[in-house]
Formats: sequence, C-alpha cells, structure tokens
Amino acid sequence: MIPLSLGEIAAVVDGRVEGDDSVTVTAPAVLDGRHAEPGGLFVAWAGEHADGHDYAVQAGRAGAVAVLGSRPTALPTVVVQDTEAALQSLAAHVVARLRGGLTVVGVTGSRGKTSTKDLLAAVLSSAAPTIATAGSLNNELGVPLTMLRAGADTRFLILGMGVRHIGDIAGLTGLVAPDVGVVLNVGQAHLGHLGSREAIAQAKGELVQGLAPGGTAVLGADDPRVVAMRSLTDRPVLTFGRAEHADVRVLDVVLDRPARPSFTLRTAAARAPVTLPLVGEHQALNAAAATAAGLAAGVALDAAAAALPTVSLSKWRLQLRDLPCGATLLDDSFNADPDSARAALDALAAFEGGRRIAVLGEMLELGDGSEAAHRAIGEYAARRADVVVAVGSRPLADGAGERAVAPADNAAAVEWLRGRITAGDVVLVKASRGARLDEVAAALVSGPPDVLTDRPRNDR
Repeated sequence: MIPLSLGEIAAVVDGRVEGDDSVTVTAPAVLDGRHAEPGGLFVAWAGEHADGHDYAVQAGRAGAVAVLGSRPTALPTVVVQDTEAALQSLAAHVVARLRGGLTVVGVTGSRGKTSTKDLLAAVLSSAAPTIATAGSLNNELGVPLTMLRAGADTRFLILGMGVRHIGDIAGLTGLVAPDVGVVLNVGQAHLGHLGSREAIAQAKGELVQGLAPGGTAVLGADDPRVVAMRSLTDRPVLTFGRAEHADVRVLDVVLDRPARPSFTLRTAAARAPVTLPLVGEHQALNAAAATAAGLAAGVALDAAAAALPTVSLSKWRLQLRDLPCGATLLDDSFNADPDSARAALDALAAFEGGRRIAVLGEMLELGDGSEAAHRAIGEYAARRADVVVAVGSRPLADGAGERAVAPADNAAAVEWLRGRITAGDVVLVKASRGARLDEVAAALVSGPPDVLTDRPRNDR
C-alpha cells in the first residue's frame, strides 16, 4: 500500500473524514480486523448478522489506524455511502499511480487458476518484487484488496479473477486492465449460475477483451472454447498446452510415486526440463500457463523453469500430509467440479502401494445436471480408487456402486475412516468448499472428534 492520508483517501472515494484527516495509512486494507497490520486500513461492512463497524477497536488493537465504512467509528473513519464501491475506487487509484513500473497479470479459468497463480508468483517473484492474490480472493472484494497490497517497489501484480455471472470479470478489468490475461479452460464450474459452457466462455472471455493497450492474451491451446477467444482481441496471443501448435508445449510427462510430474516445456526457440513438488499430472499444464505468462511479462524460459519448483501452493490444493497411522493424506478439499475431481482422482490412481481411498463430497453450482455429474464422478472414482467414501451424496455413492460407502455427514465419515485407514493407504479428500471436507482432513491429521461442527454450509 502506498502511503495515503485519510484526507487523500476521502478525496479519491468521495467520502468525508470523521476524525483526524492527517492520519496516514501505510499498510494494506483488510476485511477482518483481527488481520490488520500496523498502519493498516480496516474496511467495515454492516452485514445481515454482524456490523463490522463494531469491531473497529479490535482492528485498532491489531494495528489498524483508520476505517473505511458507512458510519463513524472509534477510529478515524472515511465515511462513504457505498463501502464496496469506495474500496474499488481506492484500489484503482493506487494501481493507477503505480502503473508506470507495474505489470498486471489477470488469471481466470474454471479450474486450476489458484495453482497457476501460485506457480506464476514463483516465476515472476524470481525476477522482481511480486504481489499475488492470497488464496482465492478473486472476486469484487478480493481483487481490490490484493491491488491495495501493491507498493512502490512492486513490479508484478497477479490477480486471480473469478466469475459467477456475465460481467463479473469486465467489472474487475474496469478497475485495472491487465497487461497479461491468462485463460486456462472452460469447464463445468458455475453452470448453476451461468447455465451453459458457452456462457462460461463468454464470461471468461471478458478478460481477453479487457486487456490493456499492448497487452498479451495467454490461452489454453487444448480447449477449443479458449482457443476461440483469439477472435476477441487484436492483441498478441501466446498459447500453452499439449497441442502440437501450442507456443509453450508440455512434453514427456512422467510421475514419481507421489504423483509429482517431471516434464519438458518447449517453445519455438528452446526447451527446459521441469520437476514440480506438486501432485498431479495436470499441474504440468498449469506450469505451462505460468511459463507462458512469464514469457509475456519478460521472464525467459530457462529462468521460469528454474523458478517453478520453488512454488508454494495455497492450502487445501492436493496437499500431501502424513497421517499418524502411517497413511498419506491428499488434501484437495478447497473446491471441486467434475473436471478437477477427475484430475484429483487421476493423481490418487498414480500412487502405488496400499489402498487408494477417495473421500468425496458434493460439487456445488452444477445446475440441472448436478445429479448426473455426481453419478458420473462416482463411476470414475470406482475405476481410480479401491474405496469411495461418498459423504452426504447418494448419486456419488450410486455411481461408485460396490466400492462405495455412504456416511451421512463429515462426523460419520471421520468415524468410518479412523477405524479403517492403515499404514500405506493413500486418502484423497475432495469436494466443493460448502461441503467443508477440510474438517475431515483436519480430523484425520490430528484433530479430536469435536473438530467437526454444525457450521452452515456456504456456497462454493
């Protein structure tokens, strides 16, 4: 965050200052006051169940020096009519001031965008100071929060851009037009909101349409709907994938026992070997996407290939963890759709030795085809795993047939698993965020039975 006085912030967001307008914000903005940093800005909302303004004192104790909100608080406050719009305006202002020395990269796709964002962060940070989206904060709030983390020394800003409706990404590129826009794929995630893959492609294509002058589109060469996005821009295009015509091509993928891929990345001018510390063959494609984006941003192929193995993935994305009983946990509990579920099951199948146990929960936002999609994944899981634990989903269990067990909820799944997992087994945990199978993973690692709660089930 570049230093800004409250008076300056108020002028940018069309607000008024309640308190000392000379107070200067020097640290990032946060929505949770507990996470405020010294010199930071606490963004307060009056929600349905809680009023963030009531937590200003807590934010102050954590280090916040001011609040952006819709009414005065105990801290100096910039008062605005629309807090979300004010946050976005402030973020756009900050990045505009930095833009001369800043390259902005937007990343979207139905699956793999968080892993690709993490891989790209490894590539770009090897060249210059880089800020990237934390976890999956990729919506109308998360993107401006990430933008506000950029400072005078930041040279690369990576923004994950999620979508639930037509116009979502256009709104984000309206805040900041990316210099590089990466579209990975068009899958089934968000069918419940958008209705068809064609509509999902339209929504993802907004990133290509929103590029900055002189920007570059980085497109997945293996997905015809993504390749077709060439027609949406007159900007340069780089492609990645397994396809023969890909500008950054993935060749010769092999997996070790924990299903970590080694492969070659080839361009027209060079090639480079890569071995990733990540699980799953699909990560090679994510690495190719990150490399292509790196090339567009000025990072050479050999430098990108050397940086990729230093990646640190966001949590709950095919994380390998050892269980006390000697089994291995493959924790992919953050999110799921049919395509990512198949990729995770392929990773599970690559393990050798003990039993392969797939713990699967609901995949949300699939629309009218949800039941059929769950049954199909159950069938696929039965071919890739020895046991399929279908948590709270009858269609998953039906699809898996004789290999399935069907605990009613997370607590029942933990009870069943704890009595049966043995040394050498590999346990995959995979579901949409709303299923909260991260609770199952946590309980298997070390948590007592009461780690499972009756928290409400949120959307993905």
